[in-house]
Amino acid sequence: MLIGIPSMGKQGLNELVGEHFGRVPAYTLIDTETEQVKVVDNTSEHLGGKGYPAEILSAHGVEAMICSGIGRRAIAMFNDMGIRVYTGASGTVGETFERFRKGELEECDESGGCTQHAFGGHHHHH
Repeated sequence: MLIGIPSMGKQGLNELVGEHFGRVPAYTLIDTETEQVKVVDNTSEHLGGKGYPAEILSAHGVEAMICSGIGRRAIAMFNDMGIRVYTGASGTVGETFERFRKGELEECDESGGCTQHAFGGHHHHH
């Protein structure tokens, strides 16, 4: 599976996770099978470009996006493009990837499954 993580720069697994998935300078893409890492620029309209983050990630074949918090409309946009959304991203991209591999991150759906507390910095374990 190819996952995408909003990132503050281009240092791959050592880069810090970006808090606002639409306004980050880059997305770090990780193939969960080969652990190959690729960094792509955020060229979305949030930064003066074209399109939305979901479209950029979809064009690169991303199947899941992991962020620190997200709203219902954005979840719906990712889901409509066949991209699953997980929250709980924090620290470095590598630390977030490790938590994803261990099954510690929560998958969201557009019914608001995890959005009530995603922005508050609270971490609930279900």
